[in-house]
Amino acid sequence: MVDVKKYFLQKSMTRVMVDEFLAKEYYNAEYAGTEISKTPMGTRVTIYAGRPAIIIGKDGRTIKRLAQILEKYFNLENPQITVAPPEKPELNARVMAFRLAVTLERGYHFRRAAFITIRKIMNAGAIGAEVIVSGKITSERAKFEKLKEGIVYKTGNNLDVMVDRAIAIATLKMGIYGVEVVITKPIRSIDKISLKEGTESSGGEVRVTNVRIIDEEQRPSQGEESSEQAE
Repeated sequence: MVDVKKYFLQKSMTRVMVDEFLAKEYYNAEYAGTEISKTPMGTRVTIYAGRPAIIIGKDGRTIKRLAQILEKYFNLENPQITVAPPEKPELNARVMAFRLAVTLERGYHFRRAAFITIRKIMNAGAIGAEVIVSGKITSERAKFEKLKEGIVYKTGNNLDVMVDRAIAIATLKMGIYGVEVVITKPIRSIDKISLKEGTESSGGEVRVTNVRIIDEEQRPSQGEESSEQAE
């Protein structure tokens, strides 16, 4: 009999290990995440990346090699890999963190690169953004610098629902730089209260329903009614 707890635990462990491997191997391809699902033909692996061409490779060589690695080292049965770009890369914290790390490795100044990152995030419609760069950024002594714009939730239910957070590492001659990107997505907060606009008044008009109008002139008198009944 199959141990259900062990089965789902192993499944989650495999998903985490594949995610860590792809993030480390393809961070320069702006890796955003992966989805793994079981199919009758094998395993479907959908990889989201800002630059899919790097993962696919020339004539699909890189993706074929990746399929062999996933089958051999992660025990994924007949993996069918699909690479797709994320819906909005500027609102994905992982994409922006890897993009900032690659920019730092190319020699850009950390403060300028962080400002450009925040501006791109806010122009994409985010409610708030925060970028933290740490390491030997200005001297031999390690320190960190934080840039923030808009609203960034730190606690509460909004932290789980609206905030996306990612960490990346940039390797430079001065040492290792840590990069942290926090994005508040443009989702309506559950505690946001808005007042509805009042409807236009009817101007004192009174509407009466279920009323029957009787014409008094055409209505016969009580005596006439009795004589008609006597006849």
